[in-house]
Amino acid sequence: MDYDYIIVGAGSAGCVLANRLSEAGGHRILLLEAGPANTALSLKIPAAVLSNLTSTKHNWAFEGEPEPELKDRRFRHDRGKTLGGSSSINGMLFIRGHALDYDGWRQAGCDGWSYADVLPYFKRMENYAGGTDTYRGGDGPLHVHRARATDPLNQAFLEAGKEAGYPVTDDICGYRQEGFGTLDSTVHNGERWSTARAYLAPVRNRENLTVKTDVHVERIILEGRRATGVVFRPSGGTSVTATAHKEVILSAGAIGSPHLLMLSGIGPAEHLKGMGIAVTADLPGVGQNLNEHPDFVLKYKCKKPVSIWPQTRPAGKLKAGLQWLLTRKGVCASNQFEVVACIRSSAGIEFPDLQLTLTPVAVDDATWKPLQEHAFQIHIGLMRAYSRGSVTLRSADPKDPPRILVNYLKDSRDRERMRTGIRLVRELLDQQAFEDLKGDEIFPGIAVQSDAELDEALNNQTATQWHLTCTARMGARQDQGAVVDPAGRVYGIDSLRVVDASIMPMVTNGNTNSPTIMIAEKLSDAILGRPPLERIDAEVWQNPAFATSQR
Repeated sequence: MDYDYIIVGAGSAGCVLANRLSEAGGHRILLLEAGPANTALSLKIPAAVLSNLTSTKHNWAFEGEPEPELKDRRFRHDRGKTLGGSSSINGMLFIRGHALDYDGWRQAGCDGWSYADVLPYFKRMENYAGGTDTYRGGDGPLHVHRARATDPLNQAFLEAGKEAGYPVTDDICGYRQEGFGTLDSTVHNGERWSTARAYLAPVRNRENLTVKTDVHVERIILEGRRATGVVFRPSGGTSVTATAHKEVILSAGAIGSPHLLMLSGIGPAEHLKGMGIAVTADLPGVGQNLNEHPDFVLKYKCKKPVSIWPQTRPAGKLKAGLQWLLTRKGVCASNQFEVVACIRSSAGIEFPDLQLTLTPVAVDDATWKPLQEHAFQIHIGLMRAYSRGSVTLRSADPKDPPRILVNYLKDSRDRERMRTGIRLVRELLDQQAFEDLKGDEIFPGIAVQSDAELDEALNNQTATQWHLTCTARMGARQDQGAVVDPAGRVYGIDSLRVVDASIMPMVTNGNTNSPTIMIAEKLSDAILGRPPLERIDAEVWQNPAFATSQR
């Protein structure tokens, strides 16, 4: 089996690469995916997010290690295991991050990754329903839907932000991120629009593209210090070798890519030796620098019957499901995340580090089943955590999942900012806009006020936003923790590249799917030897009083 490029992982990045590399026509591409095809109806329904996450058919559902700062609780780290990867099972929130995220990447030694460098790729990838301008694109394969956010709870959230003195933004992916505004989502005509649908489906019939599902890649074939192919095992079959004459490209995600590197002898030497793996390249940064967005949820009773709880009950679900099947409209056509606040936790912080989102229904944290009453909840996401974790090997057996330790709230600054976030949400809900809607605080409960009490609530209920990143980070050659150069090429190994969320040097301020797609768009040009798109030096708003004011 001979190819020019082998792409490991048909997820958010892999589908993009398959499209862009095969469109040149002269290259033979093999795309390998461990999961099945994305044919399930639930993968099309935006409101089916929770049912997709609770299933393991399309979900790796990795079990994390005990988290020492959170009472040794183990987290399930959901990652997509199907064509489209996590873009086929995620919450569909489309957030690019802040311009200063990418300027920070450049300052960290990643030349060519400033905001002006990446903006043209964000524009190239999207077909934005809100219209095109300096910041937004209209001709790309990825349909991006602008929510209407007209229901009473969402409207109260936006109005309360104004009353509390926060700025308002008409596009968090445009000129102004900071403030309260409407969310975008990867939804098109009432259906989820994953990268499998946007990038892969239109090109599946190209003669130079081969797609294999239900195959597990066991290791990279290395001849000396050059990657020449991979060994993979089809479900129920025996191992198969595929040769890559140009490059092997890992797009297996922030867990899968470092796992495969280490299984192949590329990673921290002492760790690999301890697993009985021969070391080909001692790269201490492989699997390290794990970044995540911790999540905490406040739940409130709703004084008016305006939540979507009735539509989650058997009769309501049936009616909503039929409406979606017949019209692709109604409650099932939304991911139920339609408003957002990107705010700073305190004065002195240059750009937002907290993300608040509202859902017009409250769910039980353990079962994810809706509370049996009219209620709503607000998520607090810490967008720039100081804590760092790791992905390490459990054994040298490719079938054994790796160990994942995020170290949530290990750095005391993260805990302090989460406590601040809880207090800021409570202040928001005390605004006049919520006076007729906000009932009792169900969780953590208004009696929970002191730092110690809030810490106990955080220990018990902090969760994950499933934004695992940065485990094979980009950086300059002299950076001992860097795994790949700014073109995604693995240091010390020829013809091997990583293109996915693992190469982010620092996690972006927002949901990570959009930046991952951008990374693949940008590096597809680098792989093909094309010049990068022309930079766009667009002005971006920053609070002029950030040094002295929280809002």
